[in-house]
Amino acid sequence: MTGKSAFYTAPGVRLMISPNLRSGRTRTRLAFGSFVVLGVIAILLATPSVVSASSSSGSTTAAIKANWTTFFNGTTPAAKKETLLQNGTEFATFLQAQAKTTTARSTTVKVTKVTLLSKTTARVTYTIYLGTTPAEPNATGMALLVGKVWKVSDASFCALVSLEGSAPKACAKAT
Repeated sequence: MTGKSAFYTAPGVRLMISPNLRSGRTRTRLAFGSFVVLGVIAILLATPSVVSASSSSGSTTAAIKANWTTFFNGTTPAAKKETLLQNGTEFATFLQAQAKTTTARSTTVKVTKVTLLSKTTARVTYTIYLGTTPAEPNATGMALLVGKVWKVSDASFCALVSLEGSAPKACAKAT
């Protein structure tokens, strides 16, 4: 086959190897190189866009709703609430004390709307209930993506607890 060109193909790719590039070493390099290129292209095509895809925003909205519902549920342990609040460890003592009150134990929330503002920020519309009575209807707050977890923002939490008149010291830093 000296003097003829050879063709190597892969889906959507066709390489022509001229007679002077037929050594085993060159062929191996070209084959390996084309598989690397194909692999990179396949990864790029398979990677979903963040937030703009409806399935992404649907799962993001569901995660935010679930985390807010868990955080504002009076039966959720304080340690779990810490993980769902931005800078939760700074509020640990307050969350533990609050968990012991009858009012806090009867609290639930219903999230009615989540609006994604960016890849890491969302506006949340919700109603806080004390038992079955709406205590704070149609309130708005912010959810923040911290690491891989959507959390209640410090500012949103502090705005609510300040209505009770007993905001923790950590609220002084909340923005």
